[in-house]
This record gives sequence, C-alpha cells and structure tokens, in this order.
Amino acid sequence: MNAEFIQAIHDLARERGIEEAVLFDAIEAALSSAYKRNFGTSQNVKIDIDRTTGELHVYSQLRVVEKADDPTLEISLADARAINPKYQLNDIVLKEVTPRDFGRIAAQTAKQVVVQRIKEAERGQIYDEYTNRESDIISGVVSHIEGNNIFVELNKTEGILVASEQVSGEVYRPGDRIKAYILEVRRTPKAPQIILSRSHPGLLKRLLELEVPEIHDGIVELRGLAREAGSRSKIAVYSRDPNVDAVGACVGPRGMRIQAIVNELWGEKIDVVAYDPSPDIYVANALSPAKVTHVDIDEANKVARVVVPDYQLSLAIGKEGQNARLAAKMTGWKIDIKSESQVNEGMGWDTNED
Repeated sequence: MNAEFIQAIHDLARERGIEEAVLFDAIEAALSSAYKRNFGTSQNVKIDIDRTTGELHVYSQLRVVEKADDPTLEISLADARAINPKYQLNDIVLKEVTPRDFGRIAAQTAKQVVVQRIKEAERGQIYDEYTNRESDIISGVVSHIEGNNIFVELNKTEGILVASEQVSGEVYRPGDRIKAYILEVRRTPKAPQIILSRSHPGLLKRLLELEVPEIHDGIVELRGLAREAGSRSKIAVYSRDPNVDAVGACVGPRGMRIQAIVNELWGEKIDVVAYDPSPDIYVANALSPAKVTHVDIDEANKVARVVVPDYQLSLAIGKEGQNARLAAKMTGWKIDIKSESQVNEGMGWDTNED
C-alpha cells in the first residue's frame, strides 16, 4: 500500500459518505484474516496501516506469562522484560512479523474490502432513501416479469409489484412505464426489497394530491376514501375555503383532473362527494349517484337507516351491493337502505343491531 491508496480511501469515504475509520478498521480486520489464511498460522496478529503514508505492519500479539508454552501466543515475563523492563504479567507485547511479500496480498484484500463496503454503503443509502418514501407514489419502468411478480426499474434499484398488490385486468409488459405506491421497504442480505402496490387506497390518495393542487396545498381535504381496486372508488372531500368548491376542484374543468386519475387507474370509476360533519348529510352524499329521501341516524349502534325513492333503490345499493358497501366503508357507518314503498308498507328495520 502507498500514499496514493490512502488518498483514494479518503476520497472514497467523502464521496460515498462512509466513515474513514470504518473503512480502515474493515481493511485491517480482513488483512488479519488474510495473513492467517496465507501463512498458516494461529498467531493473534494485529494489522496497522499508517493513515498518512499507507505503510503496513503486521504484529504478533503475545501475552506476557511466567513461562511461555505456546510461542505463537505467549512470551515469558523474562523475555518481555528483556525488551522493556516495564512489562507486567498479562500485558501484550507486539512483535513485528510483516512478511516480505505481504504487500501483494494486502492490496488484493484491501480492494475486495473496499468494493464490499461500497456495496454495503450503497445498499444502506438506497434503504434510507426509500424507507423515507414509504406511502409515497413512484414512477418506474417494467424491467421483467417472473411468475406473477412484476419487477420495476427505479432510480438505482428495482421494486417488486407482487401478485397480491396487482389489480385484476391491468396487464404490463417490459418497457411499460408504471406508477405505483411504495407499500414497504425491507432489508435483505443482498439489497433492499421495495414492495410496490397498484391496489392500495394510498395510490388513489397520492394521485389526487398530484393532480389536484388544492389538495396538495391543504385548501381541500380528503376526509374519506374507500376503494375496490380496478372497479370503483369513493372519495369524500371538504374545502377549508368557502370560496372553493371541493368537489369541483377534484373533478376539474370539464372533468379533466378526475379523468386523468381514472386513466391512470385503467378506467376505475371514482365518485367524488362532499364531506359533511352531519352524519345524515354525509351518508346521503356518500350514496351518490343515488338520490336519498331521508336518513335516520342511530348513534348508539353507528347505523344509518336510509330511505330512497323506489326507482333509486337498485342505484343506491349498486351492482352486487358495491355502492352501499363503499359508502359504508368510506363513512364508517353501517348503512341499511329501504325504498319508500317498503317503508310505507311497514317493512321496518331490525333494531337489534350488533
């Protein structure tokens, strides 16, 4: 090793954000193992690298004992005091054993350690970067597909869109650009594993923040969200500024804002409704596009009993109950819907709620 190598270590530490001490300690530990491996010794050695000149020394560490039984590990008190009269029992005496041809081995070993530390530092930086971006949206390019998993090329790394986080009906091929939600970042021995999602409700939330400036700026608040990925979603919005229409801001001029999100979600329908602090109004709004005649709120059981015109019943319930199910999930209320005819005919509600 030489001064140029030491300068390279200094530069590398600065550029990669690795502490110099960590690099030198790792190199010295690796050189200790390399010495024992190449010279077939059980000596307890200490490697010392001069941080300025790069000069390398190998020392055998010998414990001071009354009588040395193993000269590779011990030195007698008499021999130790012949070197320095101040030595006491159990002190450590350093005896230089630097081999003449150790420089070549040292250079190779140091290079391997540095490369390994660079990889570890890069993995750590990637982990830190993406951990801080959990629950955020990211754009990437599909690199390849293995089984049911889609691998997405990101900046300096790749993410995995696992089968359970994909949306039925969405088909991707290598080279396709994709936006996804960063669900989780996991540490692994090789590299951080970035789990992506296209089905998480958070993807819709982040898309709204990107597309609607009023949400990003905090003027319009997202108060409720329910999503059945690939099919339909409902969002409830509220404006903190009386001069700003929350629903209109999200829909955008000629529906352009919400349509951009629908396109990104491959045609998923999105109902945008107004949040209201009054539960009866909020539940009625949540059942949009159905028109509601009356809502009776049971606070104790968290149940909303809704009456709709006869011709609106199927619309309020939705196909396979989806509209009512999403409205209930978004508002947090159990919703029981009946038509006006059913109410007039005395078909009341079951009041024995769970």
